[in-house]
Amino acid sequence: MIEATGLCKNFGEIEAVSNLSFSVAAGEVVGLLGPNGAGKTTTMRLLTTFLPPTGGTAKVAGWDICRESESVRKNIGYLPESPPLYPEMQVGEYLKFIAQLKGIPKKELRAKVEAVLERCALDGVVKRLCAQLSKGYRQRIALAGALVHEPKVLILDEPTSGLDPAQIIEVRQMIRKLGEEHTVVLSTHIMQEVSETCSRVIIISGGRIVVQGNLAELTREKCLEEKFLEAVAGTWPSCPPENGAAR
Repeated sequence: MIEATGLCKNFGEIEAVSNLSFSVAAGEVVGLLGPNGAGKTTTMRLLTTFLPPTGGTAKVAGWDICRESESVRKNIGYLPESPPLYPEMQVGEYLKFIAQLKGIPKKELRAKVEAVLERCALDGVVKRLCAQLSKGYRQRIALAGALVHEPKVLILDEPTSGLDPAQIIEVRQMIRKLGEEHTVVLSTHIMQEVSETCSRVIIISGGRIVVQGNLAELTREKCLEEKFLEAVAGTWPSCPPENGAAR
């Protein structure tokens, strides 16, 4: 469902990601794990066509991110770390607006919006303004927007960032359930998040993949924390890149 080959991105002299090659099969939930500044967000922005690669390429749902970017966007749902919501809009009208932007036919709008409201447990706040809701609810609204057009691939950037413990549990449960119907890639620097939601992990540090594989196999002899520290040792720079380009 995702096939990246030699993916690179430079910001001037800063090499944010370098020669990333990996694949994600249909129906997998894969964690992109790494310390802050490792290149996770940049990688996701490449896969979602928000940024063009400096080198290499990738296919998402069979479409090339460079030559067929519009088709890629039609087949993905993207949840950025800080979801851009319109605070003055009601939840229901916001999701209707997003559905229209994503090209859902008028005759299907109501059914699609109602389905995603139920799926993300937002039925009770349809008439509430986005600005009036907690960060946990706003995260669910953004996730609903990413799901409303029923994409084949979901790309979630730090999906539990800033949430309280109860909200984190809810979002992780939702991710596990989403994995039953979608291919999911999520980025995080929290190892417990990977352990609880993912079947495979790609550990990235300093813009490079240092370890990737089946989670159960990787942790057969060592816990994920030990494997992570062992993998990133010597690859992480003492100071983060200027301007945070390799997030």
